[in-house]
Amino acid sequence: MNAIPWYLLESPQEVLSPALLFYPDRIRENIREMIKIAGSAERLWPHVKTHKNADIIRLQQEVGIDKFKCSTLAEAALLGKCGVKEAVLAMQPTEVHLDHFLKLAQVYPDTGFSTLVDNELTLSMICDKARSTGHKIRLWLDVNNGMNRTGILPGSRAAELFEQISKDPGTDCMGLHIYDGHIHDADPLVREESCRRAMEPVRVMIDEIASRGLRIDKIIAGGSPTFPVHAKSKDLDLSPGTTLLWDAGYGNKYADMQFKPAAALLTRVISKPAPHMLCTDLGHKSVASEMSFPRVELLTDDQCEQVSQSEEHLVLKSKDPDRYPIGKPMYALPIHICPTVSKYARAHVVEKNRITGSWSISARDHDLELKI
Repeated sequence: MNAIPWYLLESPQEVLSPALLFYPDRIRENIREMIKIAGSAERLWPHVKTHKNADIIRLQQEVGIDKFKCSTLAEAALLGKCGVKEAVLAMQPTEVHLDHFLKLAQVYPDTGFSTLVDNELTLSMICDKARSTGHKIRLWLDVNNGMNRTGILPGSRAAELFEQISKDPGTDCMGLHIYDGHIHDADPLVREESCRRAMEPVRVMIDEIASRGLRIDKIIAGGSPTFPVHAKSKDLDLSPGTTLLWDAGYGNKYADMQFKPAAALLTRVISKPAPHMLCTDLGHKSVASEMSFPRVELLTDDQCEQVSQSEEHLVLKSKDPDRYPIGKPMYALPIHICPTVSKYARAHVVEKNRITGSWSISARDHDLELKI
């Protein structure tokens, strides 16, 4: 007798749809795979933006991961509440954000908070704030090695900015931060070569920084797609994030990475408006929809074509609509898990095909006052 598929609920009637489901056993397997690739927990700074959840942070803490990245002040506050050793806010702060960032450091003194800078004007603002408040601010130089989203281009100007951070009495220079989200080649050999080329000017800059008599304590590099590539360079620390929950987008593209889907969506058929047409309750508000179709990978049937979506509805075309009576549960993997998670206030926890509780997506919004 075949075992029940990992994603199915024995009693789906216990859950209203649409719903987000987390599978802790699979999350633990993904954490073990992260450590295996990195070689040790010490090299990891996993990003919390994918899950925004204290329980998943604690699963990582249990196996020795104590340094994390985040994108928002709410996520930083969550890391402080969890008592992590290090939390880098990987979003260069404006002055108003910096005020709240400094407040977090006071509320959670056991966590070492740091953030990024990529230009002289922001560094000047940060140094002025450090002098006026008496707080030493820990900074990473954010380096743009090709994504062209944030960061300073590697070169002499970047080396000069690094020197300014290192020498200003109001700042503590943590090292370099490099995010290469523009590298997403499916072929692992091509991805590795793309990664190597993107790092070449960074390596030249590192030599220039050393020639100035300056020390680089840490270099955090990459995200999830380039995680296995950067792991081969022992001088780099690593910051995967999607690896914790995985999704259909990465799973279908990166066959060389052995992570397991650890989050799924429960939806239901709510209407059959025309021959061969099904409508489910999985609309824009319930799953990431910034990409073209498909928005999800249906686990219960790959014969359904996703044809349209609106705020509350996902319409499918089925070759065998009789298989799908109104009310039938369906399960799906998001193509993009990170913005999908933030659409839910909580995730139902599934263990051995049964709902055993729920985990709060407590850092899903930007209201810091609720998080401190």
